[in-house]
Amino acid sequence: MTKALRSRKMGIAHLFLTAQGGWMEYKVGEKVIYPNQGVGIIEDICTKNIAGLQAEFYMLRIVSNNSTVMIPTNNVESVGIRRLCDKRQVGKLFKILKEDFAEHNPDWKNRYKDNVERMNSGSIFEVAEVLKNLFFLSFQKSLSFREKKMFDRARQLVVSEIATVKDQ
Repeated sequence: MTKALRSRKMGIAHLFLTAQGGWMEYKVGEKVIYPNQGVGIIEDICTKNIAGLQAEFYMLRIVSNNSTVMIPTNNVESVGIRRLCDKRQVGKLFKILKEDFAEHNPDWKNRYKDNVERMNSGSIFEVAEVLKNLFFLSFQKSLSFREKKMFDRARQLVVSEIATVKDQ
């Protein structure tokens, strides 16, 4: 094991350049958000040989289902990994959830497509909008099976992130 790899395993921050030109750092043990999966913990930063090429990966354990995901460190931004929202942003989340809901698209296929895009955006605020809109829609009419599953998923993502932030 190289000295650099050993130091990363000991919790030293790992840096990578974002598309905006800034540096982002994650370290072993840090909690992050994996889009549409929720809270994850970076358990390791390792180098793997795949198809004859050396690549560096974050080993991320998803808290909700205890699965492990390997994310190439050079793809973190495109995958949408992000830090947890902060306590100030939790207040903004509650404000979004309290506001009136947007008029829904009467065509469930288009509405579902719009909501899928929001869920996959990685933004907790977009997920909160989906949660709020589906909640209010459920009082107007029965949700489709897919919308019920999406509602449950959105609720789990919002609640788990808020709970994790409040616990820190």
